[in-house]
Amino acid sequence: MKISDRITKQKLEKYLKITETALKIIKKNINQKNKKQAKKIIEMSENYLSDSKYFKSKKDFVNAFAAINYAHGWIDTGTCLGIFNVKDNKLFVLA
Repeated sequence: MKISDRITKQKLEKYLKITETALKIIKKNINQKNKKQAKKIIEMSENYLSDSKYFKSKKDFVNAFAAINYAHGWIDTGTCLGIFNVKDNKLFVLA
């Protein structure tokens, strides 16, 4: 395995920050017609973000990386479905 294939602490920190930023943005940009769905997506994203931080604290970077990707996946689902009104196609997957 090459060192570039490893999940480093720095790589994990990068994706934690990206997801934390995305979460802050979606919380401020909820499509009012989809409040119930938005609440669920935010809750699930926050839960996976919390899981990621827990695994990171245990130095389990593989599971931390998996959890942060789940968190961002929930966010991207909401942006693709129009539950959140965002335009940044670098931070979010847009429909």
